Amino acid sequence: MFGFRSSRKEQKDTAAIIVAAGSATRMGGIDKQFAPVLGIPVLGRSMLALQACPSVCEIIVVTREEVIPLVKQLGEDLSITKLRTIVTGGNSRQESVQKGLSCVSENAAYIAVHDGARPLLRPADAEKCIEAARETGAATLGVPVKDTIKLADEKGVITATPDRSHLWATHTPQVFERVRYEASAILARESGRDFTDDCQLLEFAGHPVTMVAGNYDNIKITTPEDLAVAEGLLLWREGREAAE
Repeated sequence: MFGFRSSRKEQKDTAAIIVAAGSATRMGGIDKQFAPVLGIPVLGRSMLALQACPSVCEIIVVTREEVIPLVKQLGEDLSITKLRTIVTGGNSRQESVQKGLSCVSENAAYIAVHDGARPLLRPADAEKCIEAARETGAATLGVPVKDTIKLADEKGVITATPDRSHLWATHTPQVFERVRYEASAILARESGRDFTDDCQLLEFAGHPVTMVAGNYDNIKITTPEDLAVAEGLLLWREGREAAE
């Protein structure tokens, strides 16, 4: 369930869709996709991570129309040779992913959906998730929840304490067999459902999704302090790698 390792010959069969079309309302006016993390923009680090994945054959970035020229220039500056196209996002995450999916080349059998705001993705983790999707049809990176989680009602009164041993925080990329994902997206659209998480599309269609253990440093930049946390984590990671 959690420890997939590739035993296959290298396959470039996965299209990566990077979703970077959000409004960043909790960033206090900072455009988080272009905010630097040790000198490289958040979105640039996300592209670099997927560029380094042997299984990824192409990258599609979904973003806001007005920043498409900036994303294109960023891709050129960082030598993102797998960048296939940049497309304008939709009114929701689900719609944005569909716009990206419409640009995927025909030879991609799998799609990996990744948050542009997760700049510390480890390519090895992405590869592990892709391999799990090849085995099961659908997989997502995630980590076991460390904190005790409480459910509370509208008045803030605790109503339940779920068993932490069964709780996971879901990360990205989330990787799916393309045909299965497309069919699930059609079902969701026809049912009038709009999900904020791509795994929910598969779950709604009755397809199981495998959880693959990633790393806790694959954080999502959501608020300004996350940028400082990301820089600290990156320095810690680089220090450990240098010591090995």
